[in-house]
Amino acid sequence: MEEKILIIEDEEDLVKGLKINLLDEGYEVDFALDGKSGLEKALNEKYDLILLDIMLPGINGLEICKQLRRNDLNMPILMLTAKGEEIDKVVGLEMGADDYISKPFGLRELLARIKAHLRRENRGNETTQGIVQLESVKIDFDHYKIEKNSNEIELTSMEVDVLRYLINQNGRVVSRNDLLDKIWGYEKFPTTRTIDNHILKLRKKIEDDPNHPKHILTVYGGGYRFIMD
Repeated sequence: MEEKILIIEDEEDLVKGLKINLLDEGYEVDFALDGKSGLEKALNEKYDLILLDIMLPGINGLEICKQLRRNDLNMPILMLTAKGEEIDKVVGLEMGADDYISKPFGLRELLARIKAHLRRENRGNETTQGIVQLESVKIDFDHYKIEKNSNEIELTSMEVDVLRYLINQNGRVVSRNDLLDKIWGYEKFPTTRTIDNHILKLRKKIEDDPNHPKHILTVYGGGYRFIMD
């Protein structure tokens, strides 16, 4: 079965070029040229991955990303950003985006990122599954959620994979570069700040006091490690 990608982008020439190349790679491709129709498609049809521009007519990409996550849609979202939109990139990650790539981008790099995210989506049986119980938090990997203080908190697919990898290291220190390589699946990435943003979001969801974490610990100069107790 072909994996289906939705492109939400208002530059028609870019959409046409992406569609041709993605079809050549064997993907099924759909697209929308404005935010409103893109959001409707994403909410009402099933996609394996979304390429989402930030600057869109109608509804911008950040709002679309936020609404998709609020509706418990966990497919990978790759944000397309204009060069230099550093603040928007950070906000996009906080809204639940999995990745971003700056325009103009190389086709090979984009395809590598798409393949890495889809491969990660399809390899669930290789890593921790089921329930992991912490002191006051239950992590449900099968259903992409956390139960904390009688509340359910949704996890994105990227957050699930970061958690899985950290937990599977059994308390060993994991460097930021190792996380980028093992989770994102490609060698070059604009900044390790991406890792820090995901860790910050995970701490807010898991820790009783995110400013004084008990489970996701920073090892200065080394990276991060996960403590079960």
